[in-house]
Amino acid sequence: MTRFSLSARQWSQITKLVSLFCLCLLLVVSCSRSQQVTTISSSSANSLTGNGRITIGTTLNPRTLDPADAYELQSLGLVYNMSDRLYDYEPGSTEVKPQLATALPKVSQDGLTYTIPLRQGVVFHDGTPFNAEAMAFSLERFIKNGGKPSFLLADVVASVKATGEYELTIQLKKPFAAFPALLAFSGVCPVSPKAYEIGKGKFKPNIFIGTGPYKLARYGTDSLQFDVFDKYWGEKPANIGINLQFLTSGANLYNSFRTGAVDVAYLSLEPDQIRSLEASAKKGDWQAITAQGSVVSNLVLNRNQKPLDQLEVRQAIAAMVDRPLMNQRVLLGQASPLYSMVPKTFEVSQPLFKDKYGDGNVDKAKQLLTTAGFSKENPVKLQIWYPASSPIRSLAAQILKAYADKYMDGMLQFEVNTVDGATFYGGIAKSFYPTALLDWYPDFLDADNYIQPFLGCDKGSDAKGCEEGGSQTQGSFYYSETMNKLIEDQRKEQNPQVRNQIFANIQAQIATDVPYVPLWQNKDYVFARKGVSGVQLNPTQNLIYQTIKK
Repeated sequence: MTRFSLSARQWSQITKLVSLFCLCLLLVVSCSRSQQVTTISSSSANSLTGNGRITIGTTLNPRTLDPADAYELQSLGLVYNMSDRLYDYEPGSTEVKPQLATALPKVSQDGLTYTIPLRQGVVFHDGTPFNAEAMAFSLERFIKNGGKPSFLLADVVASVKATGEYELTIQLKKPFAAFPALLAFSGVCPVSPKAYEIGKGKFKPNIFIGTGPYKLARYGTDSLQFDVFDKYWGEKPANIGINLQFLTSGANLYNSFRTGAVDVAYLSLEPDQIRSLEASAKKGDWQAITAQGSVVSNLVLNRNQKPLDQLEVRQAIAAMVDRPLMNQRVLLGQASPLYSMVPKTFEVSQPLFKDKYGDGNVDKAKQLLTTAGFSKENPVKLQIWYPASSPIRSLAAQILKAYADKYMDGMLQFEVNTVDGATFYGGIAKSFYPTALLDWYPDFLDADNYIQPFLGCDKGSDAKGCEEGGSQTQGSFYYSETMNKLIEDQRKEQNPQVRNQIFANIQAQIATDVPYVPLWQNKDYVFARKGVSGVQLNPTQNLIYQTIKK
């Protein structure tokens, strides 16, 4: 599953040599793009805002449009809007629904074979017919070309075959009950076999030819244009096209929206900018659309570093954390306190950390530390680490330190440390940090994607902790044979009620063992001008272009 967060992709303190390399690379890419597509200037794109096209402003400039290599929010959001997938989500729901499939998969009794009926009468943007062979080609390309997200399918898929003109059969390496949700991942979409090829590293970052409601019309260095695909099989977009403007900063995005240069502003604004725009929206100046997000933040506790090898110390930290305070001081109320590693997006989520520890429960924290043999004279001293590119996690670390300093009578002392993003994410898996603040952006919407990547361990022991696996990658080094068995059981369980009970057991063990402390779950904010309607987000943070109109 995802091994890093969006913040990991926004490294800041880079050496001069790497900066020079990146500048040269940027110039090469820019020149390459200009040879293939027409660049839209800011003024020409903005001149289209009054003719029925929608102008969307964002700071997220895509690295690639090739779905087999797209693994950042900015790229996946664009791929999502130009493509279809076998399955998709209803806005505001985590339940998958058929899209290019005509029904949910038929699953064999052993949970290894998925048979999927496909929609007929669908064509790609280049006129190539869509069928099972084209879908199989696209899934094989996703796996074999070795792009950033290729492991998502490579880890679980044994083979993909067209077993009929409109029937796809997928054989898994091992049972995986969340597989239909994985097939809703934005990058797992069909692409035209005439336009793409299978081969290691054979990507086409500057084009996109899929089956979705929009086709790529122009791709420039600071803007992008989608036109409506007139042969789209489904409901036509409510607008006549999309212009996307890439702004260089949140401040530029904020000002562009306020001045009317863009119709819709989405990703990424700072908390104070969001608060300002929300206040004006309440006065009727424009619209603020909010949705419960799927991104979560956790405090990682490394059980391989003393004194975090002692259960009572980890539990004391869980008791001390004051989530509502953190939400107000750090996030300006633009998130929800989180009391389970499974976010509230899923019905199976249980707020066991609230039930067991509460918020800011310093008396319980002191009692636990006393039981573990610590005192004012013999305090617990821990470092908190975070990537330098994350101002929000910087504030969160400072709040944790200040709260402990004020209320823990010297029994628990934090030292705040930061490092550049590349070093931070490399050091997590090497046990460099006793505690760390980590964001998580899910690949697909299933509770498994918040559990297995954090708690699963392929190789380990009670003595050494996790040596290979999810918990080693995420920096807790948590090892539990019981947890491994629970994860295996939920992954192969096809009965939703039974599977939900397994997730309940998993959450209960997390609340007791405390390898991580869940902190908050984000909210997503979109701002739209007056007269713009149909602005919706799907649960994976994608803004749905198709429904927007003015």
